[in-house]
Amino acid sequence: MRDYLLTLCVTAAVTYLLTGPVRKFAIATGAMPEIRARDVHREPTPRLGGIAMFFGLCAGLLVADHLQNLSSVFELSNEPRALLSGAALIWLIGVLDDKFELDALIKLGAQMISAGVMVAQGLTILWLPIPGVGVVSLTPWQGTLLTVALVVVTINAVNFVDGLDGLAAGMVCIAAAAFFLYAYRLWYGYTIEAAAPATLFTAILMGMCLGFLPHNMHPARIFMGDSGSMLIGLILAASAISITGQVDPDALKIFEGSTREATHAALPVFIPLVLPLTIIAIPMADLILAIVRRTWKGQSPFAADRGHLHHRLLEIGHSHSRAVLIMYFWSALIAFGTLAYSVHSASMWIVLGITVLSAIGLVLLLLPRFSPRAPRWAEAVVPPRYRRRKPALVPEAGAGDAAVDAETGAEPDDVVAEERVPVPAGLHGATAIGNRGRFTDRRKAGTPS
Repeated sequence: MRDYLLTLCVTAAVTYLLTGPVRKFAIATGAMPEIRARDVHREPTPRLGGIAMFFGLCAGLLVADHLQNLSSVFELSNEPRALLSGAALIWLIGVLDDKFELDALIKLGAQMISAGVMVAQGLTILWLPIPGVGVVSLTPWQGTLLTVALVVVTINAVNFVDGLDGLAAGMVCIAAAAFFLYAYRLWYGYTIEAAAPATLFTAILMGMCLGFLPHNMHPARIFMGDSGSMLIGLILAASAISITGQVDPDALKIFEGSTREATHAALPVFIPLVLPLTIIAIPMADLILAIVRRTWKGQSPFAADRGHLHHRLLEIGHSHSRAVLIMYFWSALIAFGTLAYSVHSASMWIVLGITVLSAIGLVLLLLPRFSPRAPRWAEAVVPPRYRRRKPALVPEAGAGDAAVDAETGAEPDDVVAEERVPVPAGLHGATAIGNRGRFTDRRKAGTPS
């Protein structure tokens, strides 16, 4: 565990220290796209944060290769080299996309090629465990197709959720933490050496996300871009493939006794099949809803819009930071709830705890609908959004105003000012006073009004 923590810290430190220079490089090269209609931020923000994350990956693998307890991973398995090859290819395509805006089909082809590169070097699904049956071996074509499909779906799920400051990096970090605990338990709990690569991959992935998050939290100073989102999506998929397709279920000696006993004992083996899907359950749901929504409207599934889950959280009244924290909460509940169930599947306390936390999450999700108001004696100590609104001061109507009121029949309190004085926006669209409209005018920066 000490070696894993050292690898994680080195990866996080390298990523954190390189993000600042990468931001300056992105500004110098013009990797600051105009604000699009679906964007939430108010000012052009540099991308290419994936450059720092990729060098953090390289630093983590280099340090692990020189540690006594982790060097065996590189000697006994070719999976770290396969991961680095596929990551380098997808990262390069992501950098080009951050700068030149590549076509969606080109990126899809690059994702499939990156998965194929990993498969060619041995990082592929070889078998699937089935309760009561045992291990079902896959043909090379079946393993290749299943591996490529898992990589492409995971990459796009992470890419789709990258819409708010710190959202994608935080959710993937939570997923990597849950997966690390499961892989570490398989390695040291069951003494299965084949789980060591996945444990290393998830530790490095946590370091990449933790090192980048301080620069990416709201208000973000830099975005990871496709070079970062596709990279961390590929590493997460590679971890799932490694521990699912490479770990031999027979090594656990679970397929013994009756079919019922074997099925119950096989639960720890089947969790790797379910855990990657539960970890990216929210991004996956967002991906499926986006495809259905766009095709229903007659649009391309790759067409961008403002219908993602994080956009809907903003629309119902959540602030930027609260929307991100809500997504964190649900990701952690699904990932760690599944992990806890795999360890103690017979405990009803775990099911009860997940149910209670789900209810709390629903309350937090619908909190803006309640619009609570504090009593007047407590208004001085609560945030402004919970205070009672004071009636607006209406200027006295003159002779001309009285004529208008006489014609419309409106009372003086119903008089509405024809034009409000706009409040100038500060850094990242923040205003000094009052609430600002969330989705007012989303024209591209620089376009005539």
